[in-house]
Amino acid sequence: MESSGHRSGQTAAARLLLVAVVLVLLTATSLSRLVDAQHDYKRALELSFHFFEAQRSGYLPANQRVDWRANSALKDGWDEGVDLVGGYYDAGDNVKFQLPMAFTITALSWSVIEYRSQLIKQNQLRHALESLKWGTDYFIKAHTQPDILWVEVGDGDSDHTCWQRPEDMTTSRKAYKIDAENPGSEVAAETAAALAAASIVFQKSDMQYSASLLFHARQLFQFADTYRGNYDESVPIVRKYYASGPSKYDDELLWAAFWLFEATNDDVYLEYAVNNAQLLGGTGWAMSEFGWDVKYAGVQVLASKILLQRRGGNHTSTLEEYKKQAEFFMCSSIDRNGAKSTQRTPGGMLWLQSWNNLQFVTSAAFLLTVYGDYLSNAREKLSCPIGGAGISTSELISVGKAQIDYILGSNPKRMSYMVGFGANYPRRVHHRGASIISIKKDSTFVSCQHGYDVWYSKTEGDPNELTGAVVGGPDVNDDYIDRRDNWEGGEACTYNNALLIGVLARLSS
Repeated sequence: MESSGHRSGQTAAARLLLVAVVLVLLTATSLSRLVDAQHDYKRALELSFHFFEAQRSGYLPANQRVDWRANSALKDGWDEGVDLVGGYYDAGDNVKFQLPMAFTITALSWSVIEYRSQLIKQNQLRHALESLKWGTDYFIKAHTQPDILWVEVGDGDSDHTCWQRPEDMTTSRKAYKIDAENPGSEVAAETAAALAAASIVFQKSDMQYSASLLFHARQLFQFADTYRGNYDESVPIVRKYYASGPSKYDDELLWAAFWLFEATNDDVYLEYAVNNAQLLGGTGWAMSEFGWDVKYAGVQVLASKILLQRRGGNHTSTLEEYKKQAEFFMCSSIDRNGAKSTQRTPGGMLWLQSWNNLQFVTSAAFLLTVYGDYLSNAREKLSCPIGGAGISTSELISVGKAQIDYILGSNPKRMSYMVGFGANYPRRVHHRGASIISIKKDSTFVSCQHGYDVWYSKTEGDPNELTGAVVGGPDVNDDYIDRRDNWEGGEACTYNNALLIGVLARLSS
């Protein structure tokens, strides 16, 4: 009996100890998650603008903060008799691709339009305006005639055989254009959207510049609509890198029309978007992605904004159809669309593709956030197949926040996918300029092959930190390989940051 009672006492004590340990672990886990969720959004916002400075091409300004960069590509356009100096490199290469560059500016403009007061509060509006103007100044240069737009400088083929910092470039700087005989409706319309959206931003600080942007936007939309055609047929060299997708140019025409309506309040543009809603797919495409290629989700959210703000006039029924498709995107993103919901990784990241998946995470987070704000301001709720008609707007905003938190470190690897944010972030980014010693520290010429042999293959971290850049991100299993040859997950693109800035501005306030 004594022995049995002793064992029974030991068992009870062991159980109590086990319960205590479990409680401690659960509490620690909960606290860890709580701490993870409290990221310094203001700091992330500040860093995000540094990445745009690192991507600048041309003559750098006196107030350039990314000091390891220097002037580059100072003869762009010379062989063609035009001045194409300036603009942005899209990612880790040294090519200027107009389609993603224009989308970046449209997206960044949208961020500023929606969250301008928050950017002012965080003292970041000046950097936002400078980032926008670096792009829009270039677009004005590239639009040399009403029906001519220069849409690429350099080419991906020669660039990808070479690993050089932009200051040393010896690869082709040939410039490519679209015109009436060789049209490119998607890139012309996207540039029109960018200039129209940016014109709204600059209305409050520079009316003359805003008017100039709008002048070019109108012309480019007319050009895109009148001379229809895919730009990758006119400029086939772009196909491997930024080809026109299944939506072709239909979504960009609607996208530009809605932005021109927002900029001008001219019913002509709203009527265009309404009259062509079905023909161009605006009310037909149900999407779970939004990015540089397929704009439908953004189009549908903009249309919903007009409807919810009761600015649709006699077009309410068509705008309601746009809104239904916008809500498909929202329901898919918050996992309330059943089998049609967007896939997630085990760690909770929205998952669409292997290459640069975080572009879709940041864009989804933005659309969830702004749509939640639109609904909230209209005192409406979301309706989904799962959850019915009473889904709170706070759920949209919460899911958007969770995606941003994942990027900033609340993920299974406890890794920030924004370079320079936190203690654990990518150190070997797939980026030519960041991976080669700054020309300001060592001006010795770096040839194409020398760059590959010496710098690309290095296992050490980058000599220049690509501060603020959001890389492509982890894979479907939340794994990430911090190696320079990980181009799918380790390359950063300007459009990854453009919509992220809007969400960070809101969260930081």
